[in-house]
Amino acid sequence: MIEIYTDGACLGNPGPGGWGAVIVSENEERELHGREASTTNNRMEMTAVIRGLREMPSSAEVTVVSDSTYVINTMTRSWKRNANQDLWAEMDAEVGRRRVKWRWVKGHAGDEFNERADRLATKAAASLRVGGGDHSASLSHVDASGKARMVDVGPKPVTDRVAVARGSVVMKPDTLDLIRSNGFEKGDVLGVARVAGVMAAKSTAQLIPLCHPLPLDQVTVDFNLDSGESRVDIQATAKTSARTGVEMEAMTAVSVAALTIYDMCKAVDRGMRIDAVRLVKKTGGKSGDLVLEE
Repeated sequence: MIEIYTDGACLGNPGPGGWGAVIVSENEERELHGREASTTNNRMEMTAVIRGLREMPSSAEVTVVSDSTYVINTMTRSWKRNANQDLWAEMDAEVGRRRVKWRWVKGHAGDEFNERADRLATKAAASLRVGGGDHSASLSHVDASGKARMVDVGPKPVTDRVAVARGSVVMKPDTLDLIRSNGFEKGDVLGVARVAGVMAAKSTAQLIPLCHPLPLDQVTVDFNLDSGESRVDIQATAKTSARTGVEMEAMTAVSVAALTIYDMCKAVDRGMRIDAVRLVKKTGGKSGDLVLEE
């Protein structure tokens, strides 16, 4: 039998939060922990259970021990799930793959492993407030032992997602004039770069090892020739209906479009510079909308 002792903490509720889990078996004891910058105590309690279960093999027999009546009673007494639907879906998926029993324990009552889980969660939350802590614990693509992994997005709902990225290629004024007049022997620089950006977006999962392959609904790549700054500005927009975001596809489109411009123009301008490839906007997903630039 394997026991997973879990706990969550939040400074402010909502506020910076942390979760902790202690896995206890006949052969070993393992500690897991992580944190989120803005969350609630209940979400951290749930996250501790989910992350602990993910460390267990399929069909394993596991007892989850928690001082959270919210978690225990929802799973054993069918309390209504009025909030945190995304995490309940993830928990149901993890529980469904294993044989799970549930046990409530009174918090701060001297149980060794419950106390350890509480300390892990509290320390993780506090590390956000002071700006310290182990950042690797909160990286989604790193497991508890520090190994790279592909995130399981299966339990997440499918939502409409959009990402916009930008970047620039800085060059000599004469080079920019050649692009504007279509004066390169290799052909239409911007036309080729646009196709290259779209193709790259569709191949992102083959280029970035832990990216999920996404069904792209649309990818657009647009250019603006800025004579004052002597540069080509690139903007890519990627859209999908999926369980994970499309930011990497948008930034890949910009990056490869910029590289294509560089390749087609390097014979006449060896001093070109690819500059400031970045995400400027994203919408969709549980983390909500993000606008970094208008």
